[in-house]
Amino acid sequence: MSDLAALSDEHLAAARSAPHGRSAQVVMHDGVLRQSVIALLAETSLDEHNAPPAASLHVLRGRVRLTAAGWSEELTAGELKMIPKERHGLVAVEDAVVLLTAVND
Repeated sequence: MSDLAALSDEHLAAARSAPHGRSAQVVMHDGVLRQSVIALLAETSLDEHNAPPAASLHVLRGRVRLTAAGWSEELTAGELKMIPKERHGLVAVEDAVVLLTAVND
Protein backbone atom coordinates (compact mmCIF):
# COMPACT_ATOMS: atom_id res chain seq x y z
CA MET A 1 0.00 0.00 0.00
CA SER A 2 1.29 3.45 -0.91
CA ASP A 3 1.56 6.16 1.73
CA LEU A 4 -0.53 8.89 0.11
CA ALA A 5 0.58 11.55 2.61
CA ALA A 6 4.25 10.88 1.84
CA LEU A 7 3.54 10.79 -1.92
CA SER A 8 1.68 14.10 -1.62
CA ASP A 9 4.68 15.71 0.10
CA GLU A 10 7.09 14.24 -2.45
CA HIS A 11 5.13 15.37 -5.49
CA LEU A 12 4.35 18.85 -4.17
CA ALA A 13 8.10 19.32 -3.65
CA ALA A 14 8.79 18.02 -7.16
CA ALA A 15 6.12 20.30 -8.63
CA ARG A 16 7.71 23.31 -6.91
CA SER A 17 11.00 22.61 -8.68
CA ALA A 18 9.46 21.62 -12.04
CA PRO A 19 9.27 24.28 -14.76
CA HIS A 20 5.64 23.37 -15.55
CA GLY A 21 4.53 23.37 -11.87
CA ARG A 22 3.29 19.79 -11.69
CA SER A 23 4.39 16.27 -10.85
CA ALA A 24 2.66 12.91 -11.24
CA GLN A 25 3.20 9.21 -10.63
CA VAL A 26 1.19 6.09 -11.34
CA VAL A 27 0.85 4.40 -7.95
CA MET A 28 -1.27 1.39 -8.91
CA HIS A 29 -1.86 -0.30 -12.23
CA ASP A 30 -3.80 -3.53 -12.55
CA GLY A 31 -5.27 -4.39 -15.93
CA VAL A 32 -7.72 -1.62 -16.83
CA LEU A 33 -7.48 0.05 -13.39
CA ARG A 34 -4.96 2.84 -12.95
CA GLN A 35 -4.40 5.23 -10.02
CA SER A 36 -2.15 8.27 -10.20
CA VAL A 37 -1.08 10.93 -7.73
CA ILE A 38 -0.92 14.35 -9.38
CA ALA A 39 0.45 17.50 -7.72
CA LEU A 40 -0.31 20.92 -9.21
CA LEU A 41 0.88 24.31 -8.03
CA ALA A 42 -1.67 27.12 -7.73
CA GLU A 43 -2.95 28.30 -11.13
CA THR A 44 -1.37 25.31 -12.89
CA SER A 45 -3.72 23.25 -15.01
CA LEU A 46 -4.20 20.04 -16.89
CA ASP A 47 -5.58 21.15 -20.23
CA GLU A 48 -8.88 19.82 -21.46
CA HIS A 49 -8.66 16.16 -22.44
CA ASN A 50 -10.92 13.19 -23.19
CA ALA A 51 -12.40 11.23 -20.32
CA PRO A 52 -11.73 7.53 -19.79
CA PRO A 53 -14.75 5.20 -19.62
CA ALA A 54 -14.88 5.64 -15.82
CA ALA A 55 -12.88 7.84 -13.45
CA SER A 56 -12.93 9.59 -10.09
CA LEU A 57 -10.93 12.39 -8.54
CA HIS A 58 -10.10 12.44 -4.81
CA VAL A 59 -8.58 15.70 -3.58
CA LEU A 60 -5.87 14.85 -1.06
CA ARG A 61 -4.64 18.42 -0.46
CA GLY A 62 -5.60 21.92 -1.47
CA ARG A 63 -8.35 23.05 -3.85
CA VAL A 64 -8.95 22.33 -7.53
CA ARG A 65 -11.54 23.29 -10.11
CA LEU A 66 -12.83 20.54 -12.39
CA THR A 67 -14.04 22.05 -15.68
CA ALA A 68 -16.03 20.80 -18.66
CA ALA A 69 -18.08 22.44 -21.40
CA GLY A 70 -20.21 25.13 -19.79
CA TRP A 71 -19.56 24.32 -16.12
CA SER A 72 -16.96 24.04 -13.40
CA GLU A 73 -16.95 22.73 -9.85
CA GLU A 74 -14.51 23.53 -7.07
CA LEU A 75 -13.38 20.64 -4.89
CA THR A 76 -11.45 20.81 -1.62
CA ALA A 77 -9.29 18.38 0.35
CA GLY A 78 -11.23 15.26 1.28
CA GLU A 79 -13.79 15.50 -1.53
CA LEU A 80 -14.32 12.71 -4.02
CA LYS A 81 -16.01 13.31 -7.39
CA MET A 82 -16.84 11.20 -10.41
CA ILE A 83 -15.23 12.71 -13.49
CA PRO A 84 -17.75 13.55 -16.23
CA LYS A 85 -17.72 11.35 -19.31
CA GLU A 86 -16.86 14.31 -21.52
CA ARG A 87 -13.82 16.44 -22.30
CA HIS A 88 -12.67 18.11 -19.10
CA GLY A 89 -9.77 19.90 -17.46
CA LEU A 90 -8.39 20.54 -13.99
CA VAL A 91 -7.06 23.79 -12.50
CA ALA A 92 -5.33 24.13 -9.14
CA VAL A 93 -6.97 26.97 -7.19
CA GLU A 94 -4.18 26.57 -4.64
CA ASP A 95 -1.31 24.09 -4.40
CA ALA A 96 -3.05 20.74 -4.59
CA VAL A 97 -2.59 16.98 -4.80
CA VAL A 98 -5.22 14.65 -6.22
CA LEU A 99 -5.62 10.92 -6.60
CA LEU A 100 -6.99 10.08 -10.04
CA THR A 101 -8.57 6.65 -10.41
CA ALA A 102 -9.34 5.64 -13.99
CA VAL A 103 -10.62 2.56 -15.77
CA ASN A 104 -9.38 2.39 -19.35
CA ASP A 105 -10.39 0.03 -22.13
